[in-house]
Amino acid sequence: MDMPVTGPGGPDASSEDLIIAVEQMVRYVRHSARAGGLSIAASSALGRLGREGPQRLTDLARGEGVSQPNMTQLVTRMERAGLVRRVADRSDGRGVLVEITAAGQEVFARRRAERAEALQRLIAELTEPEQQATRTALLALARALRSRQDTP
Repeated sequence: MDMPVTGPGGPDASSEDLIIAVEQMVRYVRHSARAGGLSIAASSALGRLGREGPQRLTDLARGEGVSQPNMTQLVTRMERAGLVRRVADRSDGRGVLVEITAAGQEVFARRRAERAEALQRLIAELTEPEQQATRTALLALARALRSRQDTP
């Protein structure tokens, strides 16, 4: 009679084992993206702008979990690199929005493709049942995260 696999990677993995696995996977996938030579902070902010569209600097800073002065510096560096630009907020003439440029969109798309390729390589090392379980679990977690964002 087979005993259930326990410990790291097994069905009885602890919360600690799972968070370590998630952290390792995220780090692996993040570091696989090289396009544009961006820092993780710049890549994250550019990704947010690419996915969600133009944002006020304060909203971008809040969404990224950084101070407004830090985000201002980051946006200034990305603006100099031609990845983002500041534009007037049409809904509030006094406001300014940060939006991704075509060059920024290209870097964002290349980085996403690099991360997707890295994740595919990682998943390809698994057995077929593990691949299916991983895809199912990742999509379920993404759905749970989206539902959390939809509720105040």
